[in-house]
Amino acid sequence: MVQANNAHRLTVLLADEHEGWAQTVRGLLAPQGVQTLSARTGREALRLIESGQIHVAVLDTQMPQLGGMQVIKRMRELPMAPPAILLADHLTNHLLHEALGMKVFSVLSKPVDFNLLLDSLARVMRRHYESRWPKE
Repeated sequence: MVQANNAHRLTVLLADEHEGWAQTVRGLLAPQGVQTLSARTGREALRLIESGQIHVAVLDTQMPQLGGMQVIKRMRELPMAPPAILLADHLTNHLLHEALGMKVFSVLSKPVDFNLLLDSLARVMRRHYESRWPKE
């Protein structure tokens, strides 16, 4: 597992089977002192979340092994589940209703508008971490 260090005060999981997308987001967040961890499957994402090092989980609905909603359902069984941002190819009323019921912080459509993602991450910081970097 990757250990967070003092230079990285917030750790964001980017769970999407397309590594190029994660690299782009990593490039946007790294200058802000945000560490990113990548997962290409739902099972890998869940393992990283269970490690307790994740402050925000960004999850694609369509991943191999477990989709984003399945990961979120399993996350909710953990004592300290991080806030989740869900990425979806097709936003439907059913998906939005299910995500709302699972207390997903935000649902964004793909292809992801990076400004909306950054805005969602900033709102997570304000709401869940009171605009302060989380304690390690």
